[in-house]
Amino acid sequence: MKKRGVVAAGHAATAQAAASVLADGGNAVDAALAAVCAACVAEPVLASLGGGGFLLVHAGDGRYAGQSLVYDFFVQTPGRRRPPGAIQFHPVFADFGPARQEFHIGLGATATPGVVRGLFEAHRDAGSMPMRDIVRPAIDLARDGVVIESLQAYIISVVQAILISTEESRRLFASPAQPNRLVAAGERLRWPEFADVLDILAIEGDDLFYRGEIAQRIAAASDSSGGHLGLDDLKHYRVERRRPLAMDAFGARVLMNPPPSTGGLLIAFALELLRAMPWRADGFGSAETLVRLSRVMAATNRARTESGLGIGDIDQAVETLKRADLIERYRNEVHGRPAAPRGTTHISVIDGDGMAASLSISNGEGCGHVIAGTGIMLNNMLGEEDINAGGFHAWPENVRMSSMMTPTVVAGGDGALTALGSGGSNRIRTAILQVLVNLLVFRRTLPDAVDAPRLHNENTALSVEPGFDEGAVAALAATGATVERWPERNIFFGGVHAARREAGGAVIGAGDPRRGGQALVVASGG
Repeated sequence: MKKRGVVAAGHAATAQAAASVLADGGNAVDAALAAVCAACVAEPVLASLGGGGFLLVHAGDGRYAGQSLVYDFFVQTPGRRRPPGAIQFHPVFADFGPARQEFHIGLGATATPGVVRGLFEAHRDAGSMPMRDIVRPAIDLARDGVVIESLQAYIISVVQAILISTEESRRLFASPAQPNRLVAAGERLRWPEFADVLDILAIEGDDLFYRGEIAQRIAAASDSSGGHLGLDDLKHYRVERRRPLAMDAFGARVLMNPPPSTGGLLIAFALELLRAMPWRADGFGSAETLVRLSRVMAATNRARTESGLGIGDIDQAVETLKRADLIERYRNEVHGRPAAPRGTTHISVIDGDGMAASLSISNGEGCGHVIAGTGIMLNNMLGEEDINAGGFHAWPENVRMSSMMTPTVVAGGDGALTALGSGGSNRIRTAILQVLVNLLVFRRTLPDAVDAPRLHNENTALSVEPGFDEGAVAALAATGATVERWPERNIFFGGVHAARREAGGAVIGAGDPRRGGQALVVASGG
């Protein structure tokens, strides 16, 4: 009798790639890796082999049951920093509607990519299928092409300034009908060069990207066109294996991405503030709940600043945030006193043996430069303001960069298992936090927990999605916050894609409609 697995991702084609691997007998890691490769085709602004990411693996019912490991294959700062006047680095603007955000692009914004090495390292450790079988769905997808859906067309329009910044990028995203403009909704985009690269990578392995011909192309372009990257940066890139950041909250064990990334630590800090407070099971959306969440978000923002989280002395920042007196001070402030947007996608998989894989990947928004002959756009992480807390051109050399990405696994006290994560830059942590509260405090079903309206506190602005009671929103405004009402749900508020195995063995998935999420239940095990 076949077992049942579940997949949730940001596009139907991404989810289908993972589901087909599960159906052919692959495990959760195999499926997650297949989904990443497919996402580079189906979600091309959000996912690229030129970026970085994280994979949290929680072992299932076999020999390593209960063990968890995080693969950190996020980007690394280059080993040398060229002077600002010698690099290609300039601002562009993305328009989200109610919000406008500045990004920086050019080869001077590119950090050492880690995705390719991360895929192969995770496969060597935990994969069960040949890599050629894992990449096959993405190869077929790239050659056949993907019909651009309205959400992907919207994302392409948001970052249009980046996609038209170089001839190679314009060609990659050009409309097949009218090559002088970018692809639009309803048109089919094919990636033949990317299909060939995946095919060769499956045969030759990750050294092709880090020591071979692709590495040579990256280094040559960087040297001639104002980038920081050199061959040594690629040759010496390593995947870091870390133990998850673990905490107990609301009767469950929550496993998250640990430092040097900051998202998990900040979610843990917020949960620590929340879990000591009284809660009503029917309190979702109440004025009390919304005000409490907004205060906790604001307190977490201030604690982030006070601790100095960024890409500097991360160890000191971690110790600051762990201090009991800091947690107690912010808990008292939140509980006792009135208080006066990024290109990422996520994949969650639970296989028939209970192995969970939670994988987040980002290319920033892309730097505009496409590696010649590959269809792979490089990242712009050195141009990410959220990550560069110390300011542009001030990053330390040859260190792993920090990220808000927080692949998460929740092991319930009743035996239920949930894998989740989100895209959304600085909104990642507030999106995941709210879904966790919906699941663990208000006991909502997984689809309801993901679909529920959200809010996000940033500086003095409190962004609020529609769907909350008017009285509750009025209570938010009465706290002194500047409430910005959004007319509809938006990718600004993240995209939480989640997979869950209930205590009794039933499986369910939830893809976030804000980011085109899709979930599939599949009979796995061949």
